[in-house]
Amino acid sequence: MAVGVYIGSTTGYSGKNLIAMSLGLRFKKLGLKVGYMKPVGAVPRKEDGKPGDEDAMFLQEVLGLRQDPALVTPVVVNREFTRRAFSEDVGDLMPGIVEAYARLAEGKDVMIIAGSGNYLGSGTYCGLDGVSVSRALGAKTVVIDRYQNELKYDYLLRCREALGDDLAGVILNDIPEHYRPEVDELLVPFFRRKGVEVLGVIASDPIMSAIKVSDLAERLGGKVISAHHKADRVVENFLIGTMQVENFLAHFVRHKNSAIIVGGDRSDVQLVALEGSCPCLILTGNLHPNDIILTRSEVLQTPIIMVREDTFAVAKKMENILSRHKLRDMLKVNHGVRLVGDALDFELLLKRLGME
Repeated sequence: MAVGVYIGSTTGYSGKNLIAMSLGLRFKKLGLKVGYMKPVGAVPRKEDGKPGDEDAMFLQEVLGLRQDPALVTPVVVNREFTRRAFSEDVGDLMPGIVEAYARLAEGKDVMIIAGSGNYLGSGTYCGLDGVSVSRALGAKTVVIDRYQNELKYDYLLRCREALGDDLAGVILNDIPEHYRPEVDELLVPFFRRKGVEVLGVIASDPIMSAIKVSDLAERLGGKVISAHHKADRVVENFLIGTMQVENFLAHFVRHKNSAIIVGGDRSDVQLVALEGSCPCLILTGNLHPNDIILTRSEVLQTPIIMVREDTFAVAKKMENILSRHKLRDMLKVNHGVRLVGDALDFELLLKRLGME
């Protein structure tokens, strides 16, 4: 009988896909037969005419799996589904999930089950919250908490209360260097006293939040207007160039891999950013740069993105994009898998799953 490992998180975009990939690849390396399921999908996509989930399809590619998308993701949340859920009764969806899981688990040693949204809450409206699904499948649960100004320790303790020993442990993700001592010296011992095993602490890594210039332009609703051949360059962060040039320079030297968001009429800041080898310029207000800036952009091979919105609206969008974009680049996947491998106490996880 396959051992089920449900991957949940305290919020969306916390690293569930990366952890699912990493565990699946690690189990395969041990010679185990691995299956995968994402019971509830939120990013609809069809494959061979069958509805499924985009994340689930990509993850199966990484794991080298070919499974029926209708079994992998029995419930696909689209506009029609939510309309029915709110206006009618979608009925009991759990039996279909359990049946699909049983079919996928045939001949497998381990089943990786990916959650959606946040573990305790998402899906409650249709009876498919993470606790209910993981229990119905008889799976142990790993909960990921991504650092976003703080860790959600109360949430993790609630997971322990809800699951008891079915909580295999937690993974603390995207931990900045300045916060690491507090995690190691205070939080990890605290969780252990409360019966919560910390399976790994993954440090923040700029590569994992990086995004290609071409993808960034698309997400911002803008367009690349110069140095198009360098649109595969990656951006790790951003800096707003609204201050005077002297002040901008002081900040810029500390943020060399940052895209510069600046008004299309600020050619002084634009030129400094280009000469300082920024990865890309993002010009706001739908204003074209002058010929000098365009020429230097081409010579220095630094792409320029032009967007309609104002500087601060674009900065807000950038903040969301860098913290919430999908893991799709295989170079980034491989880097992330190495990060997880270095941080995860895999032997402890095996013990918690009863597989030691």
